[in-house]
Amino acid sequence: MDYKKYIASVKDFPIEGILFRDITPLMADKDAFRASCEELSNYGRKLKADVVVGPESRGFIFGCPIAFDLQIGFIPIRKPDKLPRENISISYDLEYGHNTLCIHSDSIKKGQRVLIIDDLLATGGTIKATIELVEKLGGIVVGLGFLIELCDLKGRDLLKGYDIKSLVKY
Repeated sequence: MDYKKYIASVKDFPIEGILFRDITPLMADKDAFRASCEELSNYGRKLKADVVVGPESRGFIFGCPIAFDLQIGFIPIRKPDKLPRENISISYDLEYGHNTLCIHSDSIKKGQRVLIIDDLLATGGTIKATIELVEKLGGIVVGLGFLIELCDLKGRDLLKGYDIKSLVKY
């Protein structure tokens, strides 16, 4: 399926000079959304993932149906003060500031095969931080799956050594 037909390009959002790739039309189309989730599910099936991890918030949108399809669990990566039990966190730099991500301390079992799913691979900072959280808890990251990859931002360079699948590349 040509997923690009279902992704809107919005100039100057959220700030001037940015070309934002809006995935909401794809999510609204039952066939495109299903096909993209199935393709990423097949990737996870091939990798024999034990659990899916997705960063807030669009990683939830794709990660949950993929985990459901694979009949495995889903673990959310959240922003600070969103997880009610003991958690670990990591802070990292963004293009326009800083961010912190958190995961429940008991959510990953040592040796679990983890598939990380998100909507977009840009600079790779959020996914690198997610990987660090998973590995700190003893998980083995077997793959990284994305709907979109913005190749000019070179996120793959930060994620060398990890298996990556992107359905659409810009």
